[in-house]
Amino acid sequence: MVDTTLFCKTFNANILIVQIYVDDIIFGSANPSVFKEFSKMMQAECEMSMMGELKFFLGIQIDQRPEATYIHQSKYTKELLKKFNMLDCKVAKTPMHPTCIMEKEEVSGKVCQKLHRGMIGALLYLTTSRPDILSNVHLCARFQFDLRESHLTVIKRILRYLKGTTNLGLVYEKTSEYTLSGFCDADYAGDRIERKSISGNCQFQGSNLISWSSKRQSTIYLSTVEA
Repeated sequence: MVDTTLFCKTFNANILIVQIYVDDIIFGSANPSVFKEFSKMMQAECEMSMMGELKFFLGIQIDQRPEATYIHQSKYTKELLKKFNMLDCKVAKTPMHPTCIMEKEEVSGKVCQKLHRGMIGALLYLTTSRPDILSNVHLCARFQFDLRESHLTVIKRILRYLKGTTNLGLVYEKTSEYTLSGFCDADYAGDRIERKSISGNCQFQGSNLISWSSKRQSTIYLSTVEA
C-alpha cells in the first residue's frame, strides 16, 4: 500500500482524518464545517494552498460520487503500458495461465535485469488498487535475482491482462452496514522452490474491500489441512 502517515483527531466533537505524505496532506470529515476550521488553522501556521476536492493523489485517481467513491489507477496503467511498449499487445483474459509454473531455471536466456525489475516494481505499486493481480505480481517478484525469458513471458502476460482491464479499480459504496468480515485460503506447496504454501486473505467492511494480502508461509507443511 501507499506509504503514508495517518492519524485521526477529535475536532470540535467531530472526527477529522488526516493523511500525510511528505508535503502532501489529505484530510476529511463527515462535517463540512470541520474542513473550513481545520483549513484556517493550518494556513495560519504554515504556507499552504487548498486544491479542493480530492481527485488525484500519488498516481491514484479518486472519483467521488453521491452513491459511492471509485478509486483506480487507469492513467498510471496506461502510462505503464506505454513505458514498456505494450500498447499494441494482444489482450489476455487472465493475469496468469492456470497451468503456469514459475521456478528457478537456467535454460532460457537472461534478460535486462534493470528494465524488468522496473516492470515488477511498477506492477507492485499498481496492486494499491488492483488486488486481482496481487498474487501474480508477488510471484514474479520472487525471481528478480535472476530473471529469464520464461519469467519475462509471465510478466508481460500481466501487462496484456491490464490492457484489457485499465478501468478496473475499487468501489466504496455509501452504506450504514459496518459488519466486518474476512476470508482466507491457502494452496499446498505453491512455492516450487522451497515447497512452502501461499496464503491469501481479504477483509470487508459491509460490501467494501478494505484490506488484502498474499504471502508465502514461513513453515513447510505436509498436508493441505495444515496449510
